[in-house]
Amino acid sequence: MAHDGSGLHDVPVSRDLGNSPGTPAPPPATRVARPGWRDPRLWIGVLLVAGSVVAGARLLAAADDTVAVWALADDRGSGTPVVAADLEVQRVRFGDGEAMARYFPAEQEMPDGLVLTRAVGAGELLARSAVADAERDEVLQVPLAVDPQQVSPDVTTGSVVDVWVKDGISERAPADEPGSPDAAPALSGVTVLAAPAYDDTFAVSGTRQVVVAVDDERAAAFERLLAGLQDPVIRILQRS
Repeated sequence: MAHDGSGLHDVPVSRDLGNSPGTPAPPPATRVARPGWRDPRLWIGVLLVAGSVVAGARLLAAADDTVAVWALADDRGSGTPVVAADLEVQRVRFGDGEAMARYFPAEQEMPDGLVLTRAVGAGELLARSAVADAERDEVLQVPLAVDPQQVSPDVTTGSVVDVWVKDGISERAPADEPGSPDAAPALSGVTVLAAPAYDDTFAVSGTRQVVVAVDDERAAAFERLLAGLQDPVIRILQRS
């Protein structure tokens, strides 16, 4: 040992400050090598991700395979012009293209000049078979003279109504005979074209006039029914 002249012996210093004598040194740290682009595991992972994306897209497409078509927002009767304000969009899933072709796709504007040939309820899809060209479809304006007590005051222009007829002379008509209360309405699901207020018509005739739109065939049958009754009594029921 060396002397520094102070009379004190030098104290040996250990070079290993972190380990006690006899403890083996830890193994050197190793870095994780990133896989190269030639590593097959990388390509397998890419294929799995791509397959998941494609499968997910197909599932989403299958979950929303509905088609937007036009429907009626409110009840409308035969003879009513088809206007944009009365239409709404509904999404429907059709079984095949033939079924879808029976309706009007909402992605296209409705043709002008169409009228309903039958009553269509609120929310019902507008079928091509339910409309016709207004210039070709003959719709007659049939005036009805109705006792004020036989028609609701809420019946106005655009209302969809059923017209019932019975014979006032017969107190009880046989069941299923024309004019019987148990028979079907004489006119079903027709549109009111005009319905003046009771005060505007009562002074002239004592009845309220209601004008409904009826196609040629049904109008002729209705006139024959009225002609066969001695005292026809008309009752108008509004569809809610």
